[in-house]
Amino acid sequence: MAKSNTIGCYIHIPFCNKICSYCDFCKVYYNEELVDKYLEELEREIEDSYNGEIIDTIYIGGGTPSSLNIKQLTKLFNIISKLNTNLVEYTIECNFDSITEEKLDLFKSNNVNRISFGLESINKDNLKLLERDLDKNKVINTIKYCHNIGIDNINVDLMYALPNETLEVLERDIDFIKSLDITHISTYSLILEEHTKLSINNTKYIDEDLDREMYDLICTKLKEYDHYEISNFSKNKEYRSKHNMKYWKNKEYYGFGLGAAGYEGNVRYNKTKSITKYLNSDYMSDNGIEILEPNDKIYYEIIMNLRTSDGINLKEFKEKYNKELIDLYDYNKLLDKKLLELNDNRLVIPKNLWYISNSVIVGLLDCEVTR
Repeated sequence: MAKSNTIGCYIHIPFCNKICSYCDFCKVYYNEELVDKYLEELEREIEDSYNGEIIDTIYIGGGTPSSLNIKQLTKLFNIISKLNTNLVEYTIECNFDSITEEKLDLFKSNNVNRISFGLESINKDNLKLLERDLDKNKVINTIKYCHNIGIDNINVDLMYALPNETLEVLERDIDFIKSLDITHISTYSLILEEHTKLSINNTKYIDEDLDREMYDLICTKLKEYDHYEISNFSKNKEYRSKHNMKYWKNKEYYGFGLGAAGYEGNVRYNKTKSITKYLNSDYMSDNGIEILEPNDKIYYEIIMNLRTSDGINLKEFKEKYNKELIDLYDYNKLLDKKLLELNDNRLVIPKNLWYISNSVIVGLLDCEVTR
């Protein structure tokens, strides 16, 4: 398969002022000296690994990139400026407790055009459980300031299915987020990852029926949005996350920084989560490289594409792999059972089944044609 003309770029900034109780992302407590060393190593990694392709999306994630000070953020942007870019989207993740107007001005001056804010909830009990700090007035004023300086493409994260959470609490969270002038909402059902504080404390999942009711409530409350991916809602198609669509469309992207994942050519990889190894220029994780055979690429194409309202474009699939999907996976049985639909030559999971999408995808993979 030929390499695409453009490629995405994910850059991981692992530092946080505070570690949330649920977080399983690669993270390290903020330390000024350590951040300075990390940025020097990040610059080396990019110089060693970047092959000069045109980058059209950049996503700076974490951790909490906004935990860095102005000097460090300036250094980060200087590193990124050396990439060959033709950007349609430039995103940075922030927390409301560490963002300032000065940092937002710096983002704007460096052509950042999309900000993703971690909010999760405005409920005091939820915030206490998640060990997060949030000031509603700071949220409102920060969003207003973003608009004032011309950063209008804004995502807010919502977490739900928390212990003791009710539908009424979730509805208030949704109503507050909708009251903000934002273009995108990402929703996450709580996952109790191993080694997180919530998992160590033997936190239990909520009832599965309630979890489903919460998902349905979110879909209903956000029905005027473009529900384009199982957990993501945009104001309209223009504001879909262009970088994340690369993941769901099985397109290529660089992964730079501690714990970053990437996909280039026929290789998927994960960078080390050890800050010690990383600072010694040992970037790749143990067993972190997956060499993809053609069938592996098709597998990823199926499981990622079917997360979206676009589904699998059968014409593009044929052009990409020189094979008809129906010759590989006989999906007719799933069409008959209305577990899949064929719309405009796109194979999609009906939205009323998105909650059980994993089961549908497994069902399709079980229909592999044997020869």
